[in-house]
Amino acid sequence: MANIQTLDPSASPLDYYGWELRRQREAANLKQGQLGDIIFCTGSLIGQIETTKKIPTRDFSERVDAALGTDGLFSRLIGLVLRSQLPTWFQPYAEMEAKAAYISTYQAQLVYGLLQTEEYARAVLATGMPDDLDGLVSARMERQRVLERKQPPLAWTILDEAVLHRPIGGHEVMRGQLARLLEFTSHRWTRIQVLPYKAGEHASLAGSFNFLRFEDDPDLVYTEDVIAGHMTANPETIKEAARRYAHLQAAALSVEASAALITRVMEERYGERPRPEERAVA
Repeated sequence: MANIQTLDPSASPLDYYGWELRRQREAANLKQGQLGDIIFCTGSLIGQIETTKKIPTRDFSERVDAALGTDGLFSRLIGLVLRSQLPTWFQPYAEMEAKAAYISTYQAQLVYGLLQTEEYARAVLATGMPDDLDGLVSARMERQRVLERKQPPLAWTILDEAVLHRPIGGHEVMRGQLARLLEFTSHRWTRIQVLPYKAGEHASLAGSFNFLRFEDDPDLVYTEDVIAGHMTANPETIKEAARRYAHLQAAALSVEASAALITRVMEERYGERPRPEERAVA
């Protein structure tokens, strides 16, 4: 007789998802392999998700909902599951980010998480040598859904020019990432500015920070150090962050000039390269 793992649905969102998937599958009188055939995956994957050994994706959840007629249950659960995969210290910020009416950020090292491509995010997150890189990448992609809402937050990003030149993930990944930034030029709720090298010393040489504003709650400032994040609603800190951000905006290129610089860096630094066989012929 098969040894069926007992699940505690109250242990975590992931445990609840696995428990509910098993319950709904068995209610439909389907074996793992049969459900896998219906949604075009292996029965082994179904089993791994049911026993929390694999993190489900949004696509998987939508296909399960369609197959089992669960009225969007798993599509609703997946947001909770993926947010739970974020580092514990980061989860409070992610929850507030999802509620913000206005997000402004200055990034000195990397593209802001909400604007990252999946390939760029994978390269960034891999540097921490996590146990479950796929889960972290999926969680970061899930965060970006806030920009797809009918009424998304106004998101204003200032990127240090160094961000454009730092080859995270390699040539192709960076080209795709800069192309992604350019796509936001037509997004009515998102603005990207670049702080050029020629700005010299500026108001946030100490590093990156995020500024969140809400309809009804106090403003928040978020910063990170090597191992943790720090969020505060202290009025003096908020006032100082707002002052510094205003100075950064004044020193940064306009939205239009920023897009032109991103385009130039993408073509000159990460432009199309000939394949090895093409170089050999030449």
